[in-house]
Amino acid sequence: MIQSMTGYGKHIVQLSSKKISLELKSLNSKNLDINARIPQAFREKELQLRKTIADSLIRGKVDFSLYIEITGEETSTEVNAGVVKKYMQQLREIADGDEVKLLEIALRMPDTLKTDKQDIDPEEFKTIENALIEALKAINTFRTEEGMVLEKDFTNRLTTLDRLLEEVKAMDDDRLGTIRERLEKAVADLKVDLDANRFEQELIYYLEKYDITEEKVRLANHLDYFRTTLNSADSNGKKLGFISQEIGREINTIGSKANYAPMQQLVVQMKDELEKIKEQMLNVL
Repeated sequence: MIQSMTGYGKHIVQLSSKKISLELKSLNSKNLDINARIPQAFREKELQLRKTIADSLIRGKVDFSLYIEITGEETSTEVNAGVVKKYMQQLREIADGDEVKLLEIALRMPDTLKTDKQDIDPEEFKTIENALIEALKAINTFRTEEGMVLEKDFTNRLTTLDRLLEEVKAMDDDRLGTIRERLEKAVADLKVDLDANRFEQELIYYLEKYDITEEKVRLANHLDYFRTTLNSADSNGKKLGFISQEIGREINTIGSKANYAPMQQLVVQMKDELEKIKEQMLNVL
């Protein structure tokens, strides 16, 4: 079963004086790229949180946000009164103004708030770790559900490719016959005497260059292999990408050898279906 790299997970924990919110968003990426936004007080635990995320998500561009909201009276942040007064004094020297207005401006200046460094409470951090695990479960559930949608789309497009390949096989004999007639007519129009046996040998050699038997067999095998990989226990986005490249190679070869308008029209349809598969493949884990 495949998974999408697109996902979202969130978990909220309410403590006696704090509300802890964790949010995870992910998009497609070749590798794992984690962008973490966490409070300064928990920076020393960032690597540990990143490792927990990396063990669960493997690939994707992941935005991780940790919010701590104080809901009680507890706070470690205070107004730096001396700095605020100094700012207000400087502002008065520049322009006269209402004290309240000057205070509002001063509070927006740097270093007007000070935060006392506090040790991380082990129990609180354990709560954060457990909340992260729950958020990871949520985002993986989201990814799995998105993967089911992608799998259904891939299956439908594989069925279309199977049908188009069968149509290619069905018209192959007519195609070779049409090419042969076209060549014979072209030679006849030259009105020159030719050795019939030699002409037949050259004609057979020429037609062999347009033979697509191997391409038809390989394309059918690649489609079956894609379907088998799609239904495997693990999500193999990179492997499916490699298989889709091989499918494209066989379709292109059939198109270059076709030399027959009805078959080339089928090839265009096959390329269109494959292109849509490749677009969706970018989201597969």
